[in-house]
Amino acid sequence: MAVQKSRKTPSRRGMRRSHDRLSAPTLSEELATGETHRRHHVSAEGFYRGRQVVEVAPEFDEDEEELQE
Repeated sequence: MAVQKSRKTPSRRGMRRSHDRLSAPTLSEELATGETHRRHHVSAEGFYRGRQVVEVAPEFDEDEEELQE
């Protein structure tokens, strides 16, 4: 088993950890709707790069579902 010869200094420890931070996701604004979404992902409305690529079904409320039955 490997055992270190001497203790790492706080400076060396900090240099090693300097790349461990988390970066925030890169966001874009959709051209068609103005909606904010992650880069290279389809927006919640189904748009990608200014055109609709996914047809999004309308959302129903729980009250509306009970009335339909």
